[in-house]
Amino acid sequence: MELYGGIDLHSTNSVIVLKDENGKQVERRRVPNDIELVVRLLMPMRSSIKGLAVESTYNWYWLVDGLMNAGFKVHLANPAAMKQYEGIKYTDDDSDAAWLADMLRLGILPEGYIYPKHERPVRDLLRKRSHLVRQRTANILSIQNLLARNSGGQVSGNKVQSWTTEDMDGLFSDPDLALPVKAGRAVIDVLNEQIAALQETVMSRACLRPEYKVLLTVSGIGKILALTVMLETGDISRFPMVGDYASYCRCVASKRISNGKRKGSGNTKSGNKYLAWAYVEAANFAVRYEPIIQRFHQRKMAKTMRVVATKAVAHKLARACYHMLKEQVPFDVGRAFSC
Repeated sequence: MELYGGIDLHSTNSVIVLKDENGKQVERRRVPNDIELVVRLLMPMRSSIKGLAVESTYNWYWLVDGLMNAGFKVHLANPAAMKQYEGIKYTDDDSDAAWLADMLRLGILPEGYIYPKHERPVRDLLRKRSHLVRQRTANILSIQNLLARNSGGQVSGNKVQSWTTEDMDGLFSDPDLALPVKAGRAVIDVLNEQIAALQETVMSRACLRPEYKVLLTVSGIGKILALTVMLETGDISRFPMVGDYASYCRCVASKRISNGKRKGSGNTKSGNKYLAWAYVEAANFAVRYEPIIQRFHQRKMAKTMRVVATKAVAHKLARACYHMLKEQVPFDVGRAFSC
């Protein structure tokens, strides 16, 4: 008897449903999120289980890795592409797990990408660096806003980070206003230290594949952005078409049109937010330093807003990187921005 499993994963527990080849439910169990308990439950039926479908939630690593280590064939379900019949009046965890098992049994399960386990730690280090950079920017903006509100003055972020204690004491006549500036600067100094440490570790431990050197040839992409694109993209062959990759990078508009009229929008957050950020950052740098891209950006700005024009540049860069990673060729700005 062939069995197909669906696992509805939550933060503290999981619902496991097994069905046979005819769709009959043979097992249903709710278990705590403990890989030993999950494997112990499934192990007696391992020879009959043809696959297990696990929904791609924020906490799937431990479950997928543990099941694969135990010898099970695991399929990571893509929740953005799954849709149950809308006429269903009542659903619960059991029906969700059963639906995963049914889609796997019928061969219609939309699958996500199981990112290689050995590369996840370095990718997560890079994500943490990005998180700390955003926190540093927030603290710099807070200090700049405080100065603007109380003195009308403007100061750059680099200037804020270069202030001495004496400089901060002399900003305001009221010492109570200087105190939040000092507190913000203390946080910025700690963040700078941690960002530098994370960056050093990432650069030393990242396995710099040939793709890394190829990405460094792209206008606007430096070491950190090249690492981000390389690690977040993973195996480029998992994207059949360039449009699939551009969509994954959130460079494609999310809308549905019928008979020339807009009928709604899709999931605007579908895709990889880190790749979306990386290509927008690269676009901003490319517009600043590459004349051909700058002219393309100016033509777009003549027709639309700056943010849309910048996103158009990011879209072009994402499409160019797709072909570069596929063919292992350096960046050609004339080819990428020919129209």
